Amino acid sequence: MRTIGLMSGTSLDGVDAAWIETDGQAIGRLGPSLTLPYDAELRRDLRKLLDLAADLPADDPFLLDCERRLTEWHAEAVLKLGQPADLIGFHGQTILHRPAAGQPGKGRTWQIGDATLLARLTRVPVAHDFRTADVAAGGQGAPLVPVFQAVLAAGLPKPVAILNLGGVGNVTWIGSDGQLLAFDTGPANGPLDDWARRSTGADYDVDGRLALAGQVDGAVMASLLRHPFLTQPPPKSLDRLDFDRALREAGADALSPADGAATLVAFCACTVAAAARHFPEPPLQWLVTGGGRRNAAIMRALAAALPEPVRPVEIVGWDGDALEAQAFGVLAARSAAGLPLTYPGTTGVPEPITGGRITAP
Repeated sequence: MRTIGLMSGTSLDGVDAAWIETDGQAIGRLGPSLTLPYDAELRRDLRKLLDLAADLPADDPFLLDCERRLTEWHAEAVLKLGQPADLIGFHGQTILHRPAAGQPGKGRTWQIGDATLLARLTRVPVAHDFRTADVAAGGQGAPLVPVFQAVLAAGLPKPVAILNLGGVGNVTWIGSDGQLLAFDTGPANGPLDDWARRSTGADYDVDGRLALAGQVDGAVMASLLRHPFLTQPPPKSLDRLDFDRALREAGADALSPADGAATLVAFCACTVAAAARHFPEPPLQWLVTGGGRRNAAIMRALAAALPEPVRPVEIVGWDGDALEAQAFGVLAARSAAGLPLTYPGTTGVPEPITGGRITAP
């Protein structure tokens, strides 16, 4: 199939779109990709939704307006890509993620996005709602990209760790026998972006310059490192705001802009190092994707915290800006073919499970 994968992550910076030819099990061709940044108003409103989502009804006018604008932005990304497609993989925007591990029917994950509107605007069938079936079966509903990463990494020496640093960090460990282990590591760009916006007015810490100018606050770090998520065994996943309370209680709000950024960067690196303790054996290397790989302070902190080489995914020929969008192109094809999207080792679901729904134009 020719698919277009779309991804809007927890960093809320825009839509990634990528064309891919795949049957869901192998990759025929990786085609063009693009990023369509959100305008300031939509980004601000999406961030506001994160704070409101737990209490919002599904028919709230503000939410529905955001959903419409978000969907139109995704349609614009598809049209700008200008590639023929048989199917679109539409993740939407996560505004709430509250899985209940091992408790079927108790968890909740909420992605906004109007698949019917997107199919009408693009005139292409849309695969969507990729997480619900997993959470309903007692899985974490995240991460979803490991099955795609395993295909990409087929020719790489193993074990290998693939670290995605978006708003939240997640890692996929692939063993020499193909074993998959994946889970969220902790906060990544999300709190750092929020910190930069509150303390400097910038949307994010460009190139890590703010963090590189600061000093890590030992007391705040010590408090954050006591968070129970860090010792919890996988499978585990996070909502983007799960650590906000811990940051306030640790006294992070009293730090200077530079020291706060430096402390958040150091904490991100420490959570990744803590995650490595759950691997069956150490990786030969860490391959970093997501916006965090462009932050010099984060990459420097990871290199100091991890004994293995830490490199951006471009070192093995992957496109770190397109990777998640490409993944949803593959997941769309897998959904259409009835193939599993998640596994016990990736989300803790009891057995491999398919997911997603397809909406025709």
